[in-house]
Amino acid sequence: MAEFVLDNAAQPQPPAPELRQESDGEGGTVLRLLGEWSLLPLRPHFEALGARVAALARDEGLSWDLRGLARLDNAGALLLWQAWGRRLPRRLLWLPEHEALFGHLAAPPLPRVRRRRLPEGLAVLGPRLRHLAEHLLDATRLLGQLALDLVQLARHPGLIAWRDISAHIYRSGAQALGITALVGFLVGVTLSYLSSRQLQNFGADIYVVNILGISVWRELGPLLAAILVAGRSGSAMTAQLGVMRVTQELDALSVMGISHTIRLVLPKLVALAVAMPLIVVWTSCMVLLGGMTAARATLGLEYLQFLQSLPAAVPPANLWLGLSKAVVFGLLIAFVACHFGLRIKPNSESLGAGTTESVVSAITLVIIVDALFAVTFSHTGLSR
Repeated sequence: MAEFVLDNAAQPQPPAPELRQESDGEGGTVLRLLGEWSLLPLRPHFEALGARVAALARDEGLSWDLRGLARLDNAGALLLWQAWGRRLPRRLLWLPEHEALFGHLAAPPLPRVRRRRLPEGLAVLGPRLRHLAEHLLDATRLLGQLALDLVQLARHPGLIAWRDISAHIYRSGAQALGITALVGFLVGVTLSYLSSRQLQNFGADIYVVNILGISVWRELGPLLAAILVAGRSGSAMTAQLGVMRVTQELDALSVMGISHTIRLVLPKLVALAVAMPLIVVWTSCMVLLGGMTAARATLGLEYLQFLQSLPAAVPPANLWLGLSKAVVFGLLIAFVACHFGLRIKPNSESLGAGTTESVVSAITLVIIVDALFAVTFSHTGLSR
């Protein structure tokens, strides 16, 4: 059987690019381009041919003949175009297909579209507004999903995760009693001490009960408890959902057909709405205990007298207003925590940033809502 061996040396090589200077028979000089002026043959001679063509192109009386070229591609046309000074010679003989190559190179550049630059303030504000709009859209989507899930739970009460609700009440409520008691007591001592010093100047020592009672049950107790819970329990909720995102547990729930809101979000909302009023009552009592202790040390006000004067100084409407705030604050903190937790991306950097944004946003919204409550119910529980 005959064997055929492919010999690379036997294959025909493309004709090398060549530049030949001849006389045109009329006393002039013509430069004939021969061979293949394409990328591969030009590679070893690119710089040398470019320098030679550029030197010859200085003589504008020369004629250039491209009709003898075996091949001319974009690389060869670009070499000649740059050597000619980005313009065609006066005397040029070429083929019709060459005209298309050089016509593309001779086309004028597209005009630059000058973009109107926004003022520096708007340029910085734009991404933040877009980020805020994304948060509002996601929050609206989560709120709508919660409404749909509530309808589903009304039809199928067996889907309610009672154990998760109980566990969240214990973690968010019972385990927060220590820190809220400590902070509340110290705040009560500070507030009572400063108020007592001012009231002594006017001989109105007994009114310390009114100041402490109204401010604590109406404003300070709910706000202080909400800030502590947002920093403690809200961050824990966000971190829990973020870790589930990082470990792909949320994706696993989706694959199994389990709703994130029914299984994870709603138990947190219900638990914090139930636990917050209890925490507010506990925190307010600790603030009053600290205030009563400081009043006894500063003004000599007896404990029994303080407790007997408290119901008359604080109308019951303030208590109900404080408890109503507590429910709203609990729902708001849990919603914000779950919103930021579900937005966390599967990486550690997003987990830390999302948790921080969750706490800051929850505290900010709590203060805004508290101000709205103060303006709306400014005449409730204060007129005697």
